[in-house]
Amino acid sequence: MDISFILIQLLNGLQYGLLLFLVASGLTLVFGIMGIINLAHGSFYMVGAYLAFSLSAMTGSLLLAVLLGVVLSVVLGIVLERLLFRHLYQRDHLYQVLLTYGLILVFEELRSIIWGDDVHGVAIPALLNFSLPLTDTLSYPVYRLAISGVCLALALGMYVLIQKTRLGMMIRAGASNREMVQSLGINIKLIYTLVFALGVALAAFAGMIAAPVSSVFPNMGAQVLIICFVVVVIGGIGSVRGALLAAILIGMADTFGKVLVPEFAGMTIYVLMALVLLWRPEGLFKRA
Repeated sequence: MDISFILIQLLNGLQYGLLLFLVASGLTLVFGIMGIINLAHGSFYMVGAYLAFSLSAMTGSLLLAVLLGVVLSVVLGIVLERLLFRHLYQRDHLYQVLLTYGLILVFEELRSIIWGDDVHGVAIPALLNFSLPLTDTLSYPVYRLAISGVCLALALGMYVLIQKTRLGMMIRAGASNREMVQSLGINIKLIYTLVFALGVALAAFAGMIAAPVSSVFPNMGAQVLIICFVVVVIGGIGSVRGALLAAILIGMADTFGKVLVPEFAGMTIYVLMALVLLWRPEGLFKRA
């Protein structure tokens, strides 16, 4: 393996890890702050991908499709939180698991009815549909670099939101002591609605920008959900920075595992999780 090949794998691992972070950050926010085990979180990723497919076909623009899809996903998150998830905050986790598993079945059935069971592709925007040459024989797609850049920008935006703003202070306070925050006159229900809508939007957005490179296919949400739970466990429940570091570690482990030890590639991320938990059972970081 030469340096150019290793660089390509590093870029692939970084891009995959940052994409995982977008999905997992929404999951860790909802899990860590609201106390909800949301098995349907992967379905929001799938919904985002299918929205990108349909809306880009209707508008002829992936950028416009993403903008419309984010708005629709926020509306979906608000509706779901107010109609369903709001009633689970004080309930046992078993109720959460049953409800969110039921939502997986509902989303999969709706997906089958609306889009069918075929595999679909989404075109890369013409502006980003080219590659940067690394050597005389190797190049790297600009769209993948754009995905990494957007994910990094969103990671920075989430850090500023949670750590540097008044809303972020209320979110962190609500995660620590819901009753105390409520007694201070803060509308904790509204904060939880916003957090849940943000989580849905992040997962859907990840599905939208991933659609051109990973295709759009049935049960794609289930695949990403399992890996996202691994990210949350490694990073630490409720920690956004932990989710970022864990997602990048998993992205690198998965990418290089497929190149170096392809026969054991499916095990690499779980071996990594086991090693981290043996070292730090609470994950890399505590709650953000």
